[in-house]
Amino acid sequence: DVQLQASGGGSVQPGGSLRLSCTASGFSFDTYAMIWFRQTPGAKREGVACFSSRNKSTWYADSVKGRFTISEDNAKHTVNLQMNGLKADDTAAYFCARGITADCLMTGTVNDYYGLNVWGEGTQVTVSS
Repeated sequence: DVQLQASGGGSVQPGGSLRLSCTASGFSFDTYAMIWFRQTPGAKREGVACFSSRNKSTWYADSVKGRFTISEDNAKHTVNLQMNGLKADDTAAYFCARGITADCLMTGTVNDYYGLNVWGEGTQVTVSS
């Protein structure tokens, strides 16, 4: 079966770090881009980062650029999100999703999640003093 399972969330102080992981099964990272989204209650789901194995390209939301790094470990069938310099505004449930194509077709708008049909369960990230 095609499945995604996210893990690694937790509670940290501002400026701290967390590493999220998404374990995939049933498909190859070479044929689909992998994307991290986040969502807070009552808010729209927003794209955070994307990784394309085909062309080794990445995409980041402006709000996390320079602080977050997305990567893939093909041997372990995982996509990771290293989050450094965490801020209170980063508090959200984080989800991994499979893209429609092998490219990162991200616009940085709420339209980015439409059409995606493979998702992992959310993992909560809380940043507070």
